[in-house]
Amino acid sequence: MFQTNPFSILAETLSPLAMQGFIFAMVILIAAGTVIQMINHKNLTYFFNNAKKAKLAATKKLGIGEKTSIIAKTTVVDIGTTSELGFGKRRLAHVLGMYGTILFWVSSSVLVFGYTGIDKSNSEFWSLLWHIGAILTCLGGYWFWFFLRVDVSAEAHPWYRIIKADLFVLALLACATFGLAWSYTQYNGQVGLSFLFLTLFVLANLALFGGVYWSKFAHMFYKPGAAIQKNLAEADGSRDNLPPPADAPEQFGLGIKREEPKHY
Repeated sequence: MFQTNPFSILAETLSPLAMQGFIFAMVILIAAGTVIQMINHKNLTYFFNNAKKAKLAATKKLGIGEKTSIIAKTTVVDIGTTSELGFGKRRLAHVLGMYGTILFWVSSSVLVFGYTGIDKSNSEFWSLLWHIGAILTCLGGYWFWFFLRVDVSAEAHPWYRIIKADLFVLALLACATFGLAWSYTQYNGQVGLSFLFLTLFVLANLALFGGVYWSKFAHMFYKPGAAIQKNLAEADGSRDNLPPPADAPEQFGLGIKREEPKHY
């Protein structure tokens, strides 16, 4: 199953052009949802205004080389390894989910556009990556959902409490889960179940990419920009108009350090 391209088998009953068109439609939904959200929530306006304030408050002018170095380091360390979460289970779950999702999406596009259709060869490598990506997404996502969510531990809410902000992670998990189930049942010739899981897989994708405006999907674009702006502000001295850290010894005992952090 892991070396089999599920889209290639599906191409026996559905045109590859329809699959490619579906991917293009999902990209359009992402772009439209993100733009509408930026306009209505004025996220872009906030970032531009914040950047202007930081420029006026800067105490040091950064050269192109310094800016490039900071952006590269932020991309590799802060964004690529989600270092803001520190070391621990939460960070590992996010890394698993993030790279699993990237693998899942990229390999889906490669399989549909490059290895699905008449006279197209099978790619065991990309098929394997597609399944691995879905599995990693499930591992990171379910670990986060059932054991690591902040509101569950800190606010004593049950794991099944669902709010609008959960749309992204739940739709993403549904995509990976139903995708794996569809691949398995299709490979084993279970036509009825295969059609059911394919339908659920398509609906989950529509919810994920069509719900960008209402979910945290667009945060994937905002957070890298915010991280880069924060590190640039640290380097040029503007510090987002915040005071520098106090260089003074601790005078008030252990405080919150009496208990090891376990909620966040």
